[in-house]
Amino acid sequence: VQLVESGGGSVQAGGSLRLSCAASGFRFNDYAMGWFRQAPGKEREGVACIYIKDGSTYYADSAKGRFTISSDNSKNTFYLQMDRLKPEDTAVYYCVMPTVYSSSFCNGVDYSGEGTLVTVSS
Repeated sequence: VQLVESGGGSVQAGGSLRLSCAASGFRFNDYAMGWFRQAPGKEREGVACIYIKDGSTYYADSAKGRFTISSDNSKNTFYLQMDRLKPEDTAVYYCVMPTVYSSSFCNGVDYSGEGTLVTVSS
């Protein structure tokens, strides 16, 4: 399994970024995939997950209404569109294969990319 993130960077509050994750080494359509993040001094948390086969999604409360997770099955790639970014969104974002997924939760990490830094300035 290989997961490679791209798209991080620096943005001012209120701005947008789109993260991408290229997946390989497994049957992409058979799994749930997700974005987790870890801010300085905090534990890693699940932000959004998607079950590739049917497109069902989960969002953490902090992401609802601002972030959108999606996938392009033809490219084995999934995305996190982040709008109306806030300084508290500053973190390293990881694309992951979660251990457990439903539309109500997304927990644990079976596989992870190396992460991409998102910095939101006020």
